[in-house]
Amino acid sequence: MSRYRPPQKPGSKYITAEGHQRLNEEHDYLWKKKRPEVTRILSAAAAEGDRSENAEYIYRKKELREMDSRIRFLRKRLENIVVVTQIPDNTDKVFFGAWVSLEDEMGKEKTYRIVGPDETDARRGFISMDSPMGKMLLGKSLDDEFSLSINTKDGAHTGHYIIVAIRYTSDSD
Repeated sequence: MSRYRPPQKPGSKYITAEGHQRLNEEHDYLWKKKRPEVTRILSAAAAEGDRSENAEYIYRKKELREMDSRIRFLRKRLENIVVVTQIPDNTDKVFFGAWVSLEDEMGKEKTYRIVGPDETDARRGFISMDSPMGKMLLGKSLDDEFSLSINTKDGAHTGHYIIVAIRYTSDSD
């Protein structure tokens, strides 16, 4: 029985300058520092003899395979990605890279940044432009209202939001 998975639609090819730098740093770390260390340990484990029962050899071989897979992904992704550094002409609308403050029906305010799929980080409030919320926000203006159905562990919930602020620089800038 095969484990066939149909090909997934590739994510958007856009990324912020910070995200591009982070991916480059990850690639360089894996390729220049981590991979040589793992291959050195793997070689030492292989020199110990019988590889079929050598746990260190088996573990490092698997680690190297996973690392090479990630390096290949990063190389392909960095090759085809478009770095967005320019602020749009119309800053009154939500476009890629915008920081958007939303107010929900309870009056709670939450700020999100619209980023590419490689930069998504819920803890920092970075949401992908390909996510339902990201797609809903793109093109909206200040004071626009919208509803979005969200599936949570408690079941489906429809949230009502209003855009209270749009900016293209972070609070720390």
